[in-house]
Amino acid sequence: MTLMTAEKAAPAPGRNHLGDLVLERKDALRLSYEKLAARCVDPESGEQTVKSSWLHRIATRLPVQAPDVPALRGMAAGLGVPLRLVQDAASAQFFGVDPVYSDTEAVRAMVYHFEEMNEEDQRKIQALIEAYKRA
Repeated sequence: MTLMTAEKAAPAPGRNHLGDLVLERKDALRLSYEKLAARCVDPESGEQTVKSSWLHRIATRLPVQAPDVPALRGMAAGLGVPLRLVQDAASAQFFGVDPVYSDTEAVRAMVYHFEEMNEEDQRKIQALIEAYKRA
């Protein structure tokens, strides 16, 4: 496991972005904390990066050590979401850093997926948004 060795840190007041993401994805994937932790494997090292107890603690708003980059990569793989989504959630929860473009997880996910599309698909999505805006 590759969590930072610093003291356990409580989230910034009123923030549980990463914990909420863990809980949301755990429920969506219908996995136990043990099975979810087993999926959290850093694609670069091939090592499991978080324990089930850590996932449970962060999802239930208990103090945890802030995850390091390998742990974030492993969590992205385990949760089945883009790494940027996990990074944003961790930055917001532990450091109070918010993405500029939106406060909601859904909008951030849409932005990430949009960035991954080819130019033709991006143009189609933009046209669809403009059509809804005019309606």
